[in-house]
Amino acid sequence: MTALRVAADRDRCIAAGMCALLAGSVFDQDDNDGRVLLLDSTPATNHAAVREAVETCPSGALTLDES
Repeated sequence: MTALRVAADRDRCIAAGMCALLAGSVFDQDDNDGRVLLLDSTPATNHAAVREAVETCPSGALTLDES
């Protein structure tokens, strides 16, 4: 199985919240400013939801490495 590594750029985040809605075990939103909080940079499960969250992020704040 390929390892999955996720990164989030809080400076680029616009607090849309799609990531937290799609993959809540990996992403959350900061209570103060609504920007992304990365809960798990190497999720072992829920890969399809993580990929969808990265692809649908409107600001491009999320990146995925599957090497």
